[in-house]
Amino acid sequence: MPGWIYWPPYELFRRKARMKLHWSTRSPYVRKVMAAAIETGLDASIETRLSIVSLSTVNADVERDNPLGKIPTLVTDEGVALYDSLVICEYLDHHSRKGRLFPQGFDQRLEALRWHALGNGLTDILILWNNERGRDPALQSPAHLSSYHAKTLATLDALEATVDELDRREFDIGHLGVAVGVGHADFRFADLRWRATRPRLSAWADRMAERESLRRTVQFDPRLKNPA
Repeated sequence: MPGWIYWPPYELFRRKARMKLHWSTRSPYVRKVMAAAIETGLDASIETRLSIVSLSTVNADVERDNPLGKIPTLVTDEGVALYDSLVICEYLDHHSRKGRLFPQGFDQRLEALRWHALGNGLTDILILWNNERGRDPALQSPAHLSSYHAKTLATLDALEATVDELDRREFDIGHLGVAVGVGHADFRFADLRWRATRPRLSAWADRMAERESLRRTVQFDPRLKNPA
């Protein structure tokens, strides 16, 4: 779908939009950026452009702003293109002058980024796994599939054992990274049934899902007849 568009759940208003975001309802990284925009109060200042990208194709429109051809890519008011999702989130946090997502103190910031790395790493693994299992069965690598499966379970187990620590912290980019990671597990890997044996992480994920920024940015695939 060409042109700049607006997704109703984000309640973006054309008259206020200045920044432009290459965007998709399926991308967990885009979800993180839009959730950060809501957290910082800048969601109404972002105009979204539906941008379909994949490993096997080149989206010339995205590539004009980001030579990597990846989303999310944010074009600022000044025309500067920013990528990847963590960079965009920090820009929004700074631009809002609230400084809520990225703590100022070094130790607190390092801890927030460590949690984010764990959640974002889970997302990375899930995407690699989903891409591999989507290939022709004759071309799939059993070793890769087994490795992605094992790393996913290990990460979920680590989160189950430590997620209570997040409840003792103010909401920051670490919470957002982990929430998006486990949310992507729900979105793409319902058959994994990860919640059945991880009650603490499951309960935490449910609480995070009630937060406005995450409630308004739930991933869905418009190609499915019933995305829900």
